[in-house]
Amino acid sequence: MLNKDEIKEIIPQREPFLMIDEVEEYTPGIGATAYKYVNEEEWYFKGHFPGNPIMPGVLITESLAQTGAIAILSVPENKGKNALFGGINNMKFKKMVVPGDKLKLEVKIIKQKGPIGVGEAIATVDGQIAAKGELTFAIV
Repeated sequence: MLNKDEIKEIIPQREPFLMIDEVEEYTPGIGATAYKYVNEEEWYFKGHFPGNPIMPGVLITESLAQTGAIAILSVPENKGKNALFGGINNMKFKKMVVPGDKLKLEVKIIKQKGPIGVGEAIATVDGQIAAKGELTFAIV
């Protein structure tokens, strides 16, 4: 289990844009499972949407990307590098994510050639799929 301080040793994101709270497990270069504890004080709920707070799909996607970055950037030769979006494919949003939800984030690296790769990404709440798709990344 990695806490926020340990996560920050692997990926460069910082508050308020660090979108994962803990990492349950990870295997360098293979995959990672992390969690985002969605609370009503999140900065984005002030405008999305007042009186009906819903976590934006793009931030669920970013949370998944940061989870994948844990797997990629924990490989020793990638230490100190960054993983950038190269593409988002077939991302589907199936369930609203709201304050109080524990968002489980799972990313498996399914392809990699040189600095470019693809991760299969799934976000769930209580076992129900909230979002699912493929994320292409570039290590820089």
